[in-house]
Amino acid sequence: MQASAKPNTDKVDRVDVSWDYALCAWARHFNASEQQIKEAVAAVGDRADRVREHLARRKQQVSERPDSR
Repeated sequence: MQASAKPNTDKVDRVDVSWDYALCAWARHFNASEQQIKEAVAAVGDRADRVREHLARRKQQVSERPDSR
């Protein structure tokens, strides 16, 4: 009897900032700067889902700031 293949839901994508090419790829993936990716990883760790949430919160905070003109 063959075991049914099921997706591995425990797998977590990790954001690697130790290699320039990986950092660049993640920056493109999240449509953010490399510096923003590094700051997000420093703030919330290297789990891609947490980095995505952090970047979304930061983007929302920036867009809600009043115009300083």
